[in-house]
Parts: sequence; structure tokens; C-alpha cells
Amino acid sequence: MTEKNRAEKAPDPAWWKEAIIYQIYPRSFRDADGDGIGDLPGILSQLDYVQSLGVDVIWLNPVFASPNDDNGYDISDYREIMSDFGTMADFDRLLDAVHSRGMRLLLDLVANHTSDEHPWFVQARTSRENPYYDYYIWWAAEHGAPPDRRSFFDELGDAWRYNPATDSYYLHYFSAKQPDLNWDNPAVRREMYGIMRFWLDKGVDGFRLDSIPYISKDPEFPDIDLCRYPGMFGFYSHGPRLHEYLHEMYREVWSRYDCMSVGEGSGVDAPEVWEYVSPERQELDMLYGFGPSWVRNTTRPDSRTAGVSYSLVELKRMFTAWDRGVGDGWPTVYLGNHDQPRMISRFGSDRYPWRDISAKMLALFLLTMRGTPCWFAGDEIGMANVRFSCIDHYNDINTRNMYRRIEREQGDIQAFLREQKRTARDNARTPFQWDFSPCAGFSTAVPWLRVNPDYRRINVAAQERDPDSVLNFFRRAVAFRKANRGLIYGNYTLLDEKNPQSYTYLREGEGQRFLVALNFSRKAARSFPGFPLKGAERVLGNYPDAGTGVDDELCAEEEIPLRPFEGIVFRLG
Repeated sequence: MTEKNRAEKAPDPAWWKEAIIYQIYPRSFRDADGDGIGDLPGILSQLDYVQSLGVDVIWLNPVFASPNDDNGYDISDYREIMSDFGTMADFDRLLDAVHSRGMRLLLDLVANHTSDEHPWFVQARTSRENPYYDYYIWWAAEHGAPPDRRSFFDELGDAWRYNPATDSYYLHYFSAKQPDLNWDNPAVRREMYGIMRFWLDKGVDGFRLDSIPYISKDPEFPDIDLCRYPGMFGFYSHGPRLHEYLHEMYREVWSRYDCMSVGEGSGVDAPEVWEYVSPERQELDMLYGFGPSWVRNTTRPDSRTAGVSYSLVELKRMFTAWDRGVGDGWPTVYLGNHDQPRMISRFGSDRYPWRDISAKMLALFLLTMRGTPCWFAGDEIGMANVRFSCIDHYNDINTRNMYRRIEREQGDIQAFLREQKRTARDNARTPFQWDFSPCAGFSTAVPWLRVNPDYRRINVAAQERDPDSVLNFFRRAVAFRKANRGLIYGNYTLLDEKNPQSYTYLREGEGQRFLVALNFSRKAARSFPGFPLKGAERVLGNYPDAGTGVDDELCAEEEIPLRPFEGIVFRLG
């Protein structure tokens, strides 16, 4: 199938294409037992709220047994529940309750590495003759220094750690307490497929697969072309047997269940996405990349006067390239998750007077784009970056180890802390803001991570009472998407692509045509769709006075005036 045919083929219906995914960070959602840590019973107690949002799938960050070096992404037992979160009986009750409400449950699975406290690695590090030694990736000391490989989280930046008992180094792309599995070993693959089937047999509806492009390593460990892969990490996602293993995973697991598989596309560029998600290749259902983070962190404004602090043109180009890149597969869309700061602080404004308006505009964007929207819990009320000033307030291994490294190298730690106010992952991990009570109604104890002080103004209880709140707008936008299949299965066409302030696109399909015009700027803007809006009907907008119906004056024009952070959806005749 050619790229042209892949792009033109109409998508086949599937429940996971029509779903809205709601991501819950269990540690931060609701604490039921009063120990300051969110848990499974806490999530269970708030399922009616989640259901009221209109979402379809709950994605839980890892709930497996773990010593918590990286908040559950270092798994010590894949078939047990982390004691902080409850018991397997608690999980079973939660799963049943999710299903009884017509929703589905997606688990976050780490297949690239385990905890160094996993029984496999405890055995592996004792001897080269131990059968579990080959479950991991090693470099024998007699061969000299290991090849240059860098780590995401290691305090020294080195992805190798010496193990005296075996006189060898083990590989860890992440923390030294997260040794990488050897997927070239068939026994490892059998173990992982068995784990997936264990949870699917219990009734879970699929997996989000952490760092999945990294599972295949070149056993020759060649030198890395840093011109092609600056920073080295892009190289990690191009292992020689990656797609062989993903196809085997499909054959051994996904093909046997009515489930969804979503990969974290670390290091994957848009032209490569179809290799993962094209139905004919039988690998994954969806893959999401790190494009929003890259655009926000690295690009400069398109104009000094646009009122956007990054390149909106590049953001539009990125989303459009990803949409094309999936070919006959299916995209996901997101702006925030547990690995990113809060989306309103990055792509909108968390300051008065634009906080509510920009939060609604971003919701309108995600819920009118093509692809399965992934929504991070708390964004529906406009939760914002907490902006900790002190390193002791941070919990995240990435922030803390980077701080230690800069401190040891006598770098500018104050500049680093200023940057973390904007980019740190803990900005998104603060406890969920339920009400006005102490600790935002999250817990009766001191929370594991400090609550954002703005909870007294930004919380669910306050917004439930306000029909024009961010929360209630989110519910209306969800309902609008579900009522219009053209917003699900329709094509996506970018318009006015060079505009530095507005993002405008067409959604066409299922007998419907919608034009979406969004101002990503804190200044007034104009959108130029390229044709007069004759007969166009306003059907949804984020300003209280936006109104609906046909605007005869606007219909005669080929431009759309937009107030700061305004978003409008038009139905076209």
C-alpha cells in the first residue's frame, strides 16, 4: 500500500477510535485511607465524577508492586498491586465498577525495564551463570569500558552501572534502579506476553506501553552517529528487531483480545509512525510522540507581536505531520500528561483574566481534532503548574538527579530551578483539587506532594456550581464530539498554516463539515480560512457571549475575528 493510498483510505470503525481517554495518576487522585497517598479505593470513590465527564477509558499510571524509585515505573512484581495503592481485591472492585459504568480500563505497562528489586534481577546480578543473567543486558568488564550510552535519569548521565558480583556492567536507559530487559532472549518475551495476558484475562481493556520503541537493542553496540541522533536518545528507538517484536506481541497477545494498545513513541518521528500503527503491519493500535513538548520547549515565537511564546506555526506543522504520518492507522492527540507540565501553563495562560478562557480553548482543540484524545486528570478544571522554588519540594527522580548533577558540576542551580518551574513533571503530579477543605479534599493527611496553593479558587466543588465553569464547558465539548461523528472519523485539513496566532482546520466526513478556528494568543487575532463562510453556523464557542446560529455579517467575509484565546466551531453547509 502506497503512502497516498494509506492517507486516503477511510478508517474502519473501532471503539478505541471513538473513545476519550482520561489519564489518572493514582498517587495524586484521591486518598481513601488517610496516609497522604492516592489509592485504588480513592479512585473507586470518585468514579461517578469521572463518568459524569463523558469520558470512555481510564488510563492508570502503573499500579504494580514497586519500590517507587520512579513512582511505579520501576516494577518489582507485574502480577501484584503496589501496597501504597491497595490490594488485588481493591483492583478487582475498581475494574468491576469501571465496567458497570460503561467505561473501560487501560493499564500502564513498563516492558523496557524492571526494578533492580525484581526477583529476576536479584538473581541475575549474582552470577553470570544464573539463568536470569540473560534476562538483562550486560557488558563484560574484560572487554574494557562499555560503549558510550547515556541515561535519562542517572545522576551521572551514564547508562551503564558496574555490578561487582558478575564483573560486568548492566544497561539502564533510565535510573540505575531500572535495568533494561534483554528482549533478544525468547524467555523474556514469553514472560512479558504472559504478563499482558494475565491482566487481559482479568478483564482490563488494554495497555499504554511505556518507552516501547526502546525494547530492541543492537547487541554489537555500535558507535552512535550524534549528527543524526543528537542527544543519543533518538537512536534508542531504532533497534534492529523492534518491529519484529511488536508484530510478535500482536500475534501472541493483541490479536486474541478485544483490547487497545497505545505506545509511548519516544524518539519516533512523524514519517515513521505508520510502521507502528498501520493495520496491515499488525503491531500497535496507536502511538503518541513528544512533539508538543519539543515545540513548547525549543521553538521561538513566530512574531514578536503575536502574543504566543513559542512557534504556533511549528505546533500546527507538527500535529499535521503526525496526522499524515499515521497513514491508514489512527492518531492520538494530547497536550499534557504525567510526563509534561500542565497544559494550561504551557499552551494557554494560567493568569487572570485568561485562565478559564484559555483552558476552554485547549479543551475545544483536543476534542475537535482527529484522533483519540488523551486527557490528563485535572485539566478539566484548569489545574496549573505549581512552580516549586525549593528542590526539597520536588519528588520526581528526573528533577532531583538533574539538580544533583548540576550541583556537583558547579553549574547554575538557581537557573535550573527557574526552568523547572516551567518544565518539571511534578507540575502535573500535584494532588487533584476536589474542594476548599485542607489538602484540597485529596487527603486528611499531609500529601506525598504539596498541593498547589491555588486550590482554594480552582477546584471541582466550585466549578460544579458554576454552569459556565471550565469543568462544565469540558462536559459540553465532550458531548458535542460524541454527537458528531464527523469530528471523530472525518478528515483533518490545516488552513491558514502560516498564521502566528490562530490554528484553523477543517473536519470533513460522515456527511458533516466543521471549521474550527482557535486563537492561541493572549491578543486579538484573525483567522483566514481561505473561503467565505456562507451559511456557516456557530455551534460551539468558549466565550460566554459567543452565541450560536448563522452570523450573516461574518458569512460575507473570508476572515474570522477572534478575541484572546477564543475558540469557535462552525458547521458548514
